[in-house]
Amino acid sequence: MMGDRDFRSTIQSALASIGKELEIDIDSKDIQTIHLQEVVQCLRRSYFDRIEPEETERRGFNELLSGLLRKLQYGSEPRDFEIDGIKLKGQVDMLVDDSIMLFRSALDELENPHANDVLYLNACMWIYDIKDGVIVYITGDRKETTFSLTRDKKMFEEVVRRVRVLNDLLKEEKTPILEPSTECSDCQYYERCFMKRKNTKQIDLAEMMGLGKKD
Repeated sequence: MMGDRDFRSTIQSALASIGKELEIDIDSKDIQTIHLQEVVQCLRRSYFDRIEPEETERRGFNELLSGLLRKLQYGSEPRDFEIDGIKLKGQVDMLVDDSIMLFRSALDELENPHANDVLYLNACMWIYDIKDGVIVYITGDRKETTFSLTRDKKMFEEVVRRVRVLNDLLKEEKTPILEPSTECSDCQYYERCFMKRKNTKQIDLAEMMGLGKKD
């Protein structure tokens, strides 16, 4: 709060506007085109994003990092990988010296890369026909952690399987099974999968016991 003005809503609107400009454009009606981001994350979340989407709150510019980099001169053009009449569409943040680079934000320095980022990078190496790739995590205080990867066929086959599953479920209009993970608590669809969230209030224990200051 600055003076009598609350800038929170203004900041949220600005982040949402920038986010929409940078986010991957997915045609919800074109179920024969599946985007890589959809299959490396929870399939139920991707299904709801297409069938009954809800807006998600963006908390900071770090979440926009990948989209911003794709807009720069190093950003690559999206590419397709054909899977039995289905197009798997992927896009990397940078292509440098025959190597793929992905940039992700992180709260702290990581000991291991996130599983969905590994799946994404590995799939991109097959889509772009490149053998090596790197994931770079950047924290809010600009610390960097880098992980390198050589492409793996079995890992890509799992992505291909998930592409087919999502395509079939969209055709049949069937909701995917639950895929519980640490990301569920921040998902905008949490209440569709689990219990309704409860709003809790912080209680001043001293005040509750009648020990607060008296006027």
